Amino acid sequence: MQFSALQLATMLNGKLEGNPDVKVSNIAKIEEANEGMLSFIANPKYEEFIYTTNASILIINESLVIERPVKPTLIRVKDAYSSFASLLEQYRYLTGNKSGIQQPSYVPASVKMGANVYVGAFAYLGENVVLGDNVKIYPGVYLGDNVVVNNDSVLYPGVKVYDNCVVGKRVMLHAGCVIGGDGFGFAPQADGSYKKVPQIGNVVIHDDVEIGANTTIDRATMGSTVIRQGVKLDNLIQVAHNVDIGTNTVIAAQTGVSGSTKIGQNCVIGGQVGMVGHIHIADGTKINAQSGLSKSITTPNSSLTGSPAYDYKSSLKSQAIFRNLPDLEKRVKELEEMVKQLLQEKAGV
Repeated sequence: MQFSALQLATMLNGKLEGNPDVKVSNIAKIEEANEGMLSFIANPKYEEFIYTTNASILIINESLVIERPVKPTLIRVKDAYSSFASLLEQYRYLTGNKSGIQQPSYVPASVKMGANVYVGAFAYLGENVVLGDNVKIYPGVYLGDNVVVNNDSVLYPGVKVYDNCVVGKRVMLHAGCVIGGDGFGFAPQADGSYKKVPQIGNVVIHDDVEIGANTTIDRATMGSTVIRQGVKLDNLIQVAHNVDIGTNTVIAAQTGVSGSTKIGQNCVIGGQVGMVGHIHIADGTKINAQSGLSKSITTPNSSLTGSPAYDYKSSLKSQAIFRNLPDLEKRVKELEEMVKQLLQEKAGV
């Protein structure tokens, strides 16, 4: 597909500088782009490439000052990064707008489908599954009985959604993620063995959520594990039973959230963070990578690091002191020796 600079500027509501008829058919990084390619610049570190790039069209911030002539046609927008992301989203929609039911796949008569639905080969849909408009189910997906997938959601290859779970609108589930597996519930017995506690709840994923590859979200023991609107989860995350993750919270890879933990909205959680169960994380909390939380965070907008995690600024001060410990030890010994000599002199030794 080809797009002209004028078409792109119209789509982005941007201001055009240069040839409106120049066309692009591919996308590349600014330092690697060639003729016929589109790129963007949002980071000042890459501004030098504006004058050397071979890209045909560049999306830039409207505030960026151009100091000398450039080769590409420019499209000025308020936020180049967001505008470029919007273009990529539209491009992916145009190139991935599949529809129809491929064979072999299993789709029972009780399944209800909206308009323009795609079901890839080797997908299995359980009884009474509901698929909204424009839902894309890629090959090898499993949907258990009574699963609901709402409008414009995409489930990539190998996704597994267990029975009775609900997926909201415009949700993206990447390959291999498992939604609704049993929570880790076992009752210890007198003989030292463990008896499984049946997990009869479900998982409810709200609108505009993205969940990365091989991330697992366990179903609730009772009630629902809830992933609220706008949450973004990276690859390889474990979310345990009855967890509630607040609106627009983002979590990086390899984080583990134990059962019944409640995470507030607009939190930012780094990779490999571990959380014990049954705690609350206040809105706006920021947690550094590889931190461990053993108690609730009650102050909104806190920044934490370490294991056990504590205030980020205090941690930096402690780290500075720790680095200076050898020098401090030397000074203490010198002071001790000085005090010893003074005492000896006073005693007339």
